[in-house]
Amino acid sequence: MEVILSECLGFCYGVKRAIKIAEEHADGKSCTLGPIIHNPQMVERLKAKGVGTVEDLKAMEEGTIIIRSHGVGPQVYEEAKTRGLNLVDATCPHVKKAQMSAKDLAQDGRTVVIIGEKNHPEVKGIFEWSNNRAIIVESEQDAQNLPPCPKLGIVSQTTVSGENFVKTVAHLLGKSNDIRILRTICTATDQRQKAALELAGKVDVMIVIGGRNSANTTRLAQLCRTKCTTYHIETAQELKPVWLEKADKVGITAGASTPDWIIGEVYKKCQMI
Repeated sequence: MEVILSECLGFCYGVKRAIKIAEEHADGKSCTLGPIIHNPQMVERLKAKGVGTVEDLKAMEEGTIIIRSHGVGPQVYEEAKTRGLNLVDATCPHVKKAQMSAKDLAQDGRTVVIIGEKNHPEVKGIFEWSNNRAIIVESEQDAQNLPPCPKLGIVSQTTVSGENFVKTVAHLLGKSNDIRILRTICTATDQRQKAALELAGKVDVMIVIGGRNSANTTRLAQLCRTKCTTYHIETAQELKPVWLEKADKVGITAGASTPDWIIGEVYKKCQMI
């Protein structure tokens, strides 16, 4: 059995940057506001190094609060300052671009549409930067149901697939005569999805590695399933030999928040089956 790694997988620039920032502040008095990235194993490793996690600033009386890669709304910065906390911003630059794009579009008097998942922390943050006025569109049906408006501005969650973005935007084009479209999809997302699809078309089984709470990993699995049998796992311990017993070629890819050591463990186990 041949085991093939995708040409583009694992940590992206924004995640590497966030992890580096967190590690630089691992002093036992620092916490991230929510998980730094959507990977439980990495969060546990940082905890062991001295970086905790809180879900609310009220849990912090002193010390350093680290803004996770998914970003937050402007009120969090204000609250951290009010509470006298040292704030360190590890927001992914691509997410920051989406936030500022939503802010600029709202200030231009446009109805802001965010293409993405309503309950995802990144989208919640982008929404708050629009002065809490944006409309979040999760599906083509949502786009079809949007009422006409004088001025429209469109941004997206950074991990939305390029294909879904184009299809959704197509339904929005008739909603206004004045539209600004800012494609705020991360380059790494495009690269990982393209490479995963290409590999999935050449193998019998795909293994997609990453947190189940990771939006970009979930999308990789969804895309790969359109080409071949696909399994989404978090660790090598979840890998079942029966999945691969009839496969001649097995492909492996991983989300942008999946650490190299987990990818290596899965690759090694696949080779041993």
